[in-house]
Amino acid sequence: MGTEGQLLDHKSLKAILGNSADWDEIAKDCIAFANASGGRLLIGIEDGQELPPNRQTIPDHLPDLLRRKLNERTVNLHLSPAVSTAQNGAQYIELRIARSISVASTTGGQYFLRVADQSKPITGDDVIRLINERSTLPWETQTSLHVSKADLDQRRCSGLLNALRASDRVKPSVKEKTDDELLAHYQLAIGPFLTNLGILFVGQQHQRALVGTAPAVQVIKFDDRGDKVNKLLWDDHTLSPIELIEAVWAEVPDFKERYELPDGLYRQNVPAFDEVVIRELLVNALVHRPYTQRGDIFLNLFPDRLEVVNPGSLPLGVTPQNILHTSVRRNEHFARLFHDLKLMEKEGSGYDKIFEVLLSQGRPEPELLEAHDRVQVTIRRRILKPEVIDFIAKADQTYQLSQRERISLGLLAQHDALTARELADRLELSTVDELQPWVRRLLDLGLVHHTGRTQATRYFIAPNLLRSMDFSGKTTLKLIEPHRLAALVFEDLQRYPGSAISDIHKRIGVELNQKQVKRALEQLTEQGKVHAEGINRWRRYWAKE
Repeated sequence: MGTEGQLLDHKSLKAILGNSADWDEIAKDCIAFANASGGRLLIGIEDGQELPPNRQTIPDHLPDLLRRKLNERTVNLHLSPAVSTAQNGAQYIELRIARSISVASTTGGQYFLRVADQSKPITGDDVIRLINERSTLPWETQTSLHVSKADLDQRRCSGLLNALRASDRVKPSVKEKTDDELLAHYQLAIGPFLTNLGILFVGQQHQRALVGTAPAVQVIKFDDRGDKVNKLLWDDHTLSPIELIEAVWAEVPDFKERYELPDGLYRQNVPAFDEVVIRELLVNALVHRPYTQRGDIFLNLFPDRLEVVNPGSLPLGVTPQNILHTSVRRNEHFARLFHDLKLMEKEGSGYDKIFEVLLSQGRPEPELLEAHDRVQVTIRRRILKPEVIDFIAKADQTYQLSQRERISLGLLAQHDALTARELADRLELSTVDELQPWVRRLLDLGLVHHTGRTQATRYFIAPNLLRSMDFSGKTTLKLIEPHRLAALVFEDLQRYPGSAISDIHKRIGVELNQKQVKRALEQLTEQGKVHAEGINRWRRYWAKE
């Protein structure tokens, strides 16, 4: 039936039957699909299931009732319910929701948008933004330039169609289509004309130049004082988006630089900028930019970092705080074409892959900044912890880690220890309860240990594993157990009676969080081992004999 996500959702039949019917909830999901890219709602299949319950039948009146109830509750919604039969012989309703020409809403004026596998409410300025971005016909499929299919670049077109037919992501029935049918299937042409998308991929240079927002790339290199020292420019529209990615990667000298690491590490050579990361950044910049807005893509190269600046804002529903888990395809057909050519993952933004690669190379995670007119992603050039490379590679080879596990392990290896709240924040999770899929197996395997409870839980790499894998990280107090820290604090106060918490913190170890020292003092005070006088900054502590 398909996996729930941006274009598909499952609902129990109970949602539209009897006293348990929740028509407002169904209406909300339909509106969210309509305001995004359209989609399908499979009613009669439970969440997490692939098939409807055995022997389930759909009453004859239900599709008409569904249509009537939703029409009463929504505005600008176009839907088509039909009864379908699954492989097990059971029935369900397949409700197809078309992408709305105008913004869809409830009759009460509520707006929703499909973001990944959730239907999220939108209010205030986001509603205005949705209305402004909405077009009767998506930019990709417009043929307003009236460029004839007969005038396309034959060499470029043949190369693209051959690549699609050779891809294992394209269905055999699609590969069997004629060239004209294949162009139409991927929305590269409609009738006798190339679409804007078609002009970008199979058009000629002068045709691409007519598209006022066709992508152009500038690579600018700066020295350590911030002065420009070199500039590379691709703005003459001779290249298709695919060729543009290849040209940027091949022609920027900095992308070929590598670091020599000490002997004994798993990898002795690490690139200054990983090819996977650079390609993902370029693909994201091309696929997710608003093509109704002018502006070049900038790659700003500094001695210590690379900044990729894309015009426009993030797609509605995506923020710097949720981008690791959320995917919204602003340009649906562009994304589908890149996916089938194996240049990107259709459901993902690629940001999680960037995250994984950087952390596995001992580098900090990417930094994302959104302004009103641009999105900027910064990746650091310097390898903070070369030893992490060997550790992650050996751990992955031994335990076949998932992407989530590699990301979690990379974060903990770089930071020695993180509290549950700190780790959740770095993984862009709203609650610490959501950490379980990221760390459960690492804990079960003994790769990661933890101390404490709830949000005060501290996660760290198991010391015995670090020794057995020759992990050469420095000794740290970040993962010290609470009772050992309390003993250190007590010993410190015996030597330096009448100390403030800041003085104790400095003497024991500044790598500790001062809150840990405060908790140790509170524990010792409750046990009657420490005496305190004063309040706030003037509070002083003494060890009792």
